[in-house]
Amino acid sequence: MEEKGGFGYFLLGLGIGVAAGILWAPRTGEETRQLLADKAGEGADYIKNRAQEGTDYVRQRTGDLKQSASDLYEQGRSTVSRQKNTLNQAVEAGKQAYRDAVGDVKAAAAGSGTGGTTTGGKTAETI
Repeated sequence: MEEKGGFGYFLLGLGIGVAAGILWAPRTGEETRQLLADKAGEGADYIKNRAQEGTDYVRQRTGDLKQSASDLYEQGRSTVSRQKNTLNQAVEAGKQAYRDAVGDVKAAAAGSGTGGTTTGGKTAETI
């Protein structure tokens, strides 16, 4: 029962507050309407300004993020290029080491004086 009575008291208090506001209003109706219109205009201007500031902020942050992404992309490209060059140099060094090792083996085989191993009276080079 208190809930029903509480809502009724709320409505009664609301009605009394509206009536008191009308009776003791410091301004005329026209002045009050003009004041409300002015305040609504100020509120609209405030919201427009805040929205413009938000838009400007987002544009600035977007530009900053694009620049950061571009910088990171360039750093990545540079790093990949350096690593590619390093890898190519390592491959070339490996090829040269292989060539040198094969040359050393051939020189050692030629320098041993046998000219190769024999198989049934023939050298391995002539088979």
